[in-house]
Formats: sequence, structure tokens, C-alpha cells
Amino acid sequence: MSNLSYLFANTTYAPPKQIILAGGKLTVYKRPQSAQYQCRFKLANNKWHSASTGTVDIEQAKIQAFAIYETVKIKTDAGLAITTKTFKQIALDEIANMSSALANNTGRRCYRDYIFATNKYLIPFFGKYEVVKITTEMLCDFDAWRISEMGKIPVASTKRNHASAYIRVVNLARERGYVGHNRSVPLLDAKGKRSQPRPAFTNEEMKELLCYTETWQKSSYTERTRQMRTLCIAYIEFLVNTGVRHGTEALRLRWKHLQWHWIGNKKYLRIWVSGKTGPRYLIAKHEVIKVLERMMRWHKLDYTNLNGVIEAKLDKAIFCLPDNTQISNMENIFRNLMVRSKMRVDSGGLNRTLYSLRHTYATQALANGIDIHTLAKQMGTSVGMIEKHYSKMTATMAAERLA
Repeated sequence: MSNLSYLFANTTYAPPKQIILAGGKLTVYKRPQSAQYQCRFKLANNKWHSASTGTVDIEQAKIQAFAIYETVKIKTDAGLAITTKTFKQIALDEIANMSSALANNTGRRCYRDYIFATNKYLIPFFGKYEVVKITTEMLCDFDAWRISEMGKIPVASTKRNHASAYIRVVNLARERGYVGHNRSVPLLDAKGKRSQPRPAFTNEEMKELLCYTETWQKSSYTERTRQMRTLCIAYIEFLVNTGVRHGTEALRLRWKHLQWHWIGNKKYLRIWVSGKTGPRYLIAKHEVIKVLERMMRWHKLDYTNLNGVIEAKLDKAIFCLPDNTQISNMENIFRNLMVRSKMRVDSGGLNRTLYSLRHTYATQALANGIDIHTLAKQMGTSVGMIEKHYSKMTATMAAERLA
């Protein structure tokens, strides 16, 4: 008998690892490597809510779990947020979600624009506030602040991107219970002024500009400036003869992206590009071959002509300095050329940028009779965008054929 008493006296009571309460609606449990008990239950939106009971005692944990359950129920019934986080905290989570989707090739192309808008404008302005505390007055203040940051009134497409990025953050906050299910959050205005087509160069202006580049290059005040201007000149000739987007597409190009495309006994230069609308092949004008062979000699590549580089599939950036440095201020260099050549402003009073070269390519292609479906594929855009920006000029350009 004494042995049995000794045996029972040294037996340790082990509380259960999981207890079901409130008719199966509430669970009290322990996580691995955690001393304190947790509780979990489903919210009205069918999402799980978990919280720590803050105690290692099972009986106290039950009492605390009931208190947490009832408090959350009261808050959700009243349309109040269960927990709170700042706009920045939620926005960073949403950025991580979109970045992950892009990395896995499951994200939409517009996610890059949303990520940029969130980092550049939404977080700096709304970051420290809770989503539920954003007011209509704050949105009006944001509109004014954004104009001062951008230095201009945003066009409709920009406002739509910002509004869509903002909605994604609000929706994530609502999904996670930071915004009550019956609590409204004011939304950003997605309407803006219609975008204007970027200014282009006429054929005569383009010839005049290319003639002036020799004078501009010779006037360089340092060797580094001369090299950057040499690169910019080649870049200009490439853009206006391919319609490639500045920056996102052109600056990423490598020699290995060049191929010959044969039709019968004729060959054409085919270029693989990837940017805003995904990857595509385009056919470059014949003038581009001379531009690229000039770049080969400038880079002192060990090939006699473009054939050699294409066959070698050289994995090296095209638009870089001879020391392989890629510059990030190409737009500033081009602006200097525009000012020095007195061609900065077009006849409509709009400032020309590197993107004007893409607009010039499209204008010339339509004038030469290229149909909008072919042009849309070549430029990596939609037929709708071509019609939107160029439909007013196509009839005029085709006047001779129409008459």
C-alpha cells in the first residue's frame, strides 16, 4: 500500500494540449516551444483569429480565452477593428504579396506600377495613420501634396494606378480584421485630365537634330562628358528606328538579344525586348545595323561585324560606356541636347523627352502605311492605345492614298 501511495504521489498531471470551448467555436491550445496558452476562433468573415491568453495556467487560460472571444465579438458586431496596424505596415505586406506574385510569374504587369505608387506616394503620406482613421479631408490633402511632389497635375492613368494601389491596401486591412466589416473607408479619386500624346519630331527636325549632334559632341568639356554624349547619340538613333521604350526596354538590351530573321534570301535584324508589357520580338529598321556596328567599334569588341556578335551570343550590355558602366541620367543628357539645339519645345509648347522618339517612330510608321495591328505588336502596346493616341492623325497622313 505504501508503495502505491508513493507511486501516485510522484505522478505529474499533464493538462491537455487542446481544449474545445463554447460549443466548438473556441479552442485553447499550446504552440510548440511556447509556455503560454493561445486561443483561436473564426470571425464573421470566416477568417481565423488567434491571440495569446498570457498565462501558463490552464484554468486561467480558459477564463481569458472566453474574455478575448466575447470582446472580439462585441467589436465585430459594432463594426470596430479587432486589432490595429498603420497604413505603412499593411502596405509593406501588400508590396510583399505583389512582389512574390511577380517573382512567381503569377502577378499582373500593373503590380510594378502599384508597388512604385505605394512606395513613392501612398506610404510617405498615409504611412503613419491607421486605415480606419483616413478621412475625406486627408484624401483632399493628399491630392494637393501629390501635385506638389510631382510638379504637375497627374493624368487619369496615373490617378487610376494610385487609386488601385490604395484599394489593395484597404482590402488587405479589411481582410485581416484591421477594418470592421461594416466600416467604410473613403477611396481615392481615380479621375484626372486625359493624357496628351507626347511631342514628336518631324522628319526634317530629326535630320536637323542628328546633324547637330556632331557639334554637340565636339563641345564636350571633359572626356567623360564626350563619352556620355557619344552613347546618347547612338541611343537616340536606336530608339527612333525601333520604337523601343526608353529605359525599361532599351537600357536592358544585351548583344545576345539580337538575331537575324530570314525571309527568303533577305535578312532583317530581329531584337528581343522585355519591359512594361512583357517580352516580344521586333524588327528594327536597317539603319540600326550601322548604329550597332558603330557601338561595337566604340566598345572595341573583337568581332569584324554584327554577324560575329550575333553568332557569339555575347552577354554584355549594348548601351553602356566603353568601361561597361551603364549611366542612369540619360534623360538629363538628352535634355541638354534639346536645350543646346534649341529643340526642347515642340510647336504645341510641350517639352520633348526621350519618349518623344518612340512617338516619332509611331508617327512615321503610320505615315508610311504600316497598319495599326502590326504597329501595336511591334511597339508592345494595344491597338486601342494606338487608336487612342494616333487616330486623329492617321487620316491626314494617308491623305494622298485616300484622295
